Amino acid sequence: MTLSELPSPVWPVLVLLAIQAGDAAMMIRPPKFIVDCLEGVGFPRDWWWALTTAKAASVVGLAVGLRVPGVAMTTTAAVVVYFLAAATSHLRAKALNSAFWVNCLGMLVLSLAVLVVSFVRW
Repeated sequence: MTLSELPSPVWPVLVLLAIQAGDAAMMIRPPKFIVDCLEGVGFPRDWWWALTTAKAASVVGLAVGLRVPGVAMTTTAAVVVYFLAAATSHLRAKALNSAFWVNCLGMLVLSLAVLVVSFVRW
């Protein structure tokens, strides 16, 4: 098993990029389901800007990584870690509602799949 420094295929990275861009944009004025999710895990409102920044940074990293070796792979791995932390927060808060099962775990599986499909060579 080896790792590819540039994504191949590229389309999974583009899908993740689009989802992360939409997620970052929604954080500017979070809809009710995002507010409920963040409040449900006890994430302080004063720190919501950090999530917006992290999501926006992931968009930049994924875009730059389409041309710069290693950047998209590292960014995708960081997105996996982000959603592992989010899942841990949900579990610790016992906030196991649909936001956990669909959004959080769904994005964890998606980002992990992108990492494997686009960067791992067997």
